[in-house]
Amino acid sequence: MATTEELLRIKVAPKGMGLNDFVAYEEGLFADEGLDVELDWKTFRGTQSSWKGMDYFKRPQDKPYTEGGGEQVIQCACLWGTVSNASAGMGKVVPDCYGVSPWAIFVRPDSKVRRPEDLRDVPIAVGMRAGSHFNVPWRLEKYMPLEHIKAVNVGGFGARLKALLEGEIEAASLLPPQIDMARQLGLREVMADEFHTLWWVPESAPKAGVTGYLRGLDRAERALEADLPRYLHLWKHSVPPEFQDRTWDFSRFTRGERFVYQPIPRAEFDGVFEQVKRWGLDQHLKERSFENLIYRAAG
Repeated sequence: MATTEELLRIKVAPKGMGLNDFVAYEEGLFADEGLDVELDWKTFRGTQSSWKGMDYFKRPQDKPYTEGGGEQVIQCACLWGTVSNASAGMGKVVPDCYGVSPWAIFVRPDSKVRRPEDLRDVPIAVGMRAGSHFNVPWRLEKYMPLEHIKAVNVGGFGARLKALLEGEIEAASLLPPQIDMARQLGLREVMADEFHTLWWVPESAPKAGVTGYLRGLDRAERALEADLPRYLHLWKHSVPPEFQDRTWDFSRFTRGERFVYQPIPRAEFDGVFEQVKRWGLDQHLKERSFENLIYRAAG
């Protein structure tokens, strides 16, 4: 393994939907790939917090591109969010891999909402233009017209879960690990599915850093497949500050997002623009060419 002086330093903002970042970091798998990884906790905690009143380009995950002076931070979001961010000028899409993540809508146990159809005209807490948001029209459109799907920008998962528990909102769109947190809190699941995630990086990100990072995530995936219980306690890193005082049984948590080291199917990429336009969320899209939006991480 390379010495500290020889390691390439990169900055990563974990999204907290999976364990791969934390496994690779704590097990030294990034270092084995020649990387000195700094986890960007400020951006991560910001993405968990409230986004109320924040416009697009002002969200915590946007700031490395809009206010960071070109800071090189590797991030990941839902398929639609990552492509939309890149199209709006915030970084490039890494097409060499993707994630598969659970998603669900939860309500309080006393809610009258029991089926997806019951969510007609019901405000649903989401994080604007992120996985919790895009999943709502995508999944609910089969049950009702788009005009009856009411997404409300609350922000990151800590804020959404808090708003649901306190009765500020009737339903919330949740991702890992807040899905398992909601179950332990006695909240009720209305519907669930999976979706794909994609990584995005600044165009100037060093190729050796990006490829080494992906290899580290892939090695972590193998470790998780071999012995998941060994790593479930690492969900502690994803619990936001407002929920740190609660006792969580991480042994009952599921594994969250899975890392797939294969190229994202091109058809999924091409379908993003059609979907986002149909949802009325294409106001900031500029570049739509696959060739111009992808980061050349392979090779």
